[in-house]
Amino acid sequence: MRGRYLVLLPLLAWGVLHNSVEAQLGGLINKAKNAVIGKGGDLSADEAGSGLKEALNVGIDQAVSFLSAKDGYYASPYKILMPEEAKAMAAKLKIIPGFAKFEEDLLEKMNRAAEDAATQAKPIFVDAIKQMTFKDAMNILMGQKNAATQYLQTTTTSPLTEAFLPVIQTSLDKFKAREYWASAVTAYNKIPLVKKMNPELDKYVTEKALLGMFQLVEKKELEIRENVDSRSSDLLKKVFAKQDKK
Repeated sequence: MRGRYLVLLPLLAWGVLHNSVEAQLGGLINKAKNAVIGKGGDLSADEAGSGLKEALNVGIDQAVSFLSAKDGYYASPYKILMPEEAKAMAAKLKIIPGFAKFEEDLLEKMNRAAEDAATQAKPIFVDAIKQMTFKDAMNILMGQKNAATQYLQTTTTSPLTEAFLPVIQTSLDKFKAREYWASAVTAYNKIPLVKKMNPELDKYVTEKALLGMFQLVEKKELEIRENVDSRSSDLLKKVFAKQDKK
């Protein structure tokens, strides 16, 4: 029995030592994470993460506010243009009663629907930002000038498309865009010798509306990165000062 204890004692001692070393390493890793070394070493991991999240929230807030206002899409660089199929239809539809202004009418209906739906994107963006890790934050901070937008596109495009499609459909119906589109397609397909068409308007508008939103978020990100005056809080100024020194 005494021999068994003598054998076990070294194992127990090793286990205690191992746990102690592991605890010390864990503490060192946490310290390293919470003291991100830049000039002065005064930017913590929590600050880096919080600052990046704040920057993204500011960018998204501004983008959504802009795009959801009247003419946010329709009279801006983010205007949703005609689908290729609609361009092909426009010339022939002009001679049909009720469709003389087909292109103009469809453009306005699509863009008004996108403006109406824009506010619904914000909660999905915010949820993606909440999931951001310390590693994500530092990669974004020290990455390319559109790294935050790239992160959002990677993490939100699929859920945004899925969630945004029914919102776009509702908004398109609010402005009678899908009804107008269906009647235009029906009228066009009755014209002799034309190639029959039946494209889906709602998926097209969803894709283009999200593309415009990402483009505007990227513009806002660039402003915060390059223009000190766009850093609207002390935390943003501190976090992006590290980027300025890289």
